Amino acid sequence: MANTLINISLPDSLKSFVDEQVTSRGYDSHSEYLSDLVRKDECEAAKEKMRSLLLQGLASPPGRSWDELKLDLQQRAQ
Repeated sequence: MANTLINISLPDSLKSFVDEQVTSRGYDSHSEYLSDLVRKDECEAAKEKMRSLLLQGLASPPGRSWDELKLDLQQRAQ
């Protein structure tokens, strides 16, 4: 996987917080810490998308039963 350089500016208070997190959580670098944050956020976004899709499915009208679908497929196959 290729890495891309991204420069960010942080106020001193956030920079200090990031420094503390890198040290206290055992990260090797600021980059590793920030990458971990982005991965966690990506995971949360995927969970939210899944929740949204599940709610859409629950709100949708019922589909056909497995027995109906299976019978239809068998009839088409013949």
